[in-house]
Parts: sequence; structure tokens; C-alpha cells
Amino acid sequence: MGEIVLARVDDRLIHGQVMTKWAKGMNTNSIFVVDNATASDPFMKDIYMMSTANSGMTIKVFSTDEVVEYWKNENFGKYRAILLFKSIAAVKEVIDKGLPIKKLNLGGIAKKKESKFILPNVAVKPEEMEVLKEISGKDIEVFFQIVPDTKYVSLKDALKSY
Repeated sequence: MGEIVLARVDDRLIHGQVMTKWAKGMNTNSIFVVDNATASDPFMKDIYMMSTANSGMTIKVFSTDEVVEYWKNENFGKYRAILLFKSIAAVKEVIDKGLPIKKLNLGGIAKKKESKFILPNVAVKPEEMEVLKEISGKDIEVFFQIVPDTKYVSLKDALKSY
């Protein structure tokens, strides 16, 4: 049976930090991009799937519904996966549909109108903080961290300064 090692919200999806720090540091063998727009764009899907051809890492691209079905039908097979999302809303959707996420890392969310920085390069809107509180209420560890060797901020601590 496979395992969800970590779920991460990073609007850049796959990039160097994810590959070198998170994926290799957590002994994973796969990265699953979970994004409806990317999954429905054959060109972008191919780019992501080919981007790590020499890394030994398996890359799959799913819509939110497809990743939930893959878990329900296959339990992710032999994969120890990091799930990468572009948005907090997409994470909430898959959790609500039964995906057993235990750790949610927020590590790369660009500043938008009404959002506030929790860490450099990680900005969250008030309504997104409410969703994160709901997610953490489901016994899921929610935290902010750019890479594993940088400052860790729990949701509880982030809420104090938000």
C-alpha cells in the first residue's frame, strides 16, 4: 500500500526546492501534482511528467477527483508520495472526499490582495486561514515552512500573529 508522506500547497508546483529538499529529504519516490487546470492541459501535464525524467522520481498529474479515485482504487500502489497543490481550496476538496492527509505544508503562496505573509513567500487570505483551521480540526498537522531546514510555523502560532 502506498502512503501520502506530505501534502504541500505551492503555487509553483514542481521546482528545485520541492525536488531537492522535500522529496529527497522525506524518502519519497513520487510527486503527485493535484491541479484541475494542469490535469486538463495535455501540454502542461507532459511538461511536469517529463521534468524529472532523470531523477528516479515518478511524477503523476491528477485532477482532484482523479487523485481521490486513485487512492480509493489503488491506495497509491507502491508510491510514497508528496501531493502538490496550487490552492488551499483544492486540498480541502480532496480531504472532504476522503483522502487521508496527515500533514499539510504551506510553502509557496504568492501575495494577493487581502493576503498576509506568514513567512516570506507564503501569504494567506483571511478566508483561507478559516479553511486551514477547519482542516486542522480533522487531526491534520498544518504548518508553514519553505524547506525542511528553515523556520517551522505551526498553524496555532500563525494564527496568533495573523
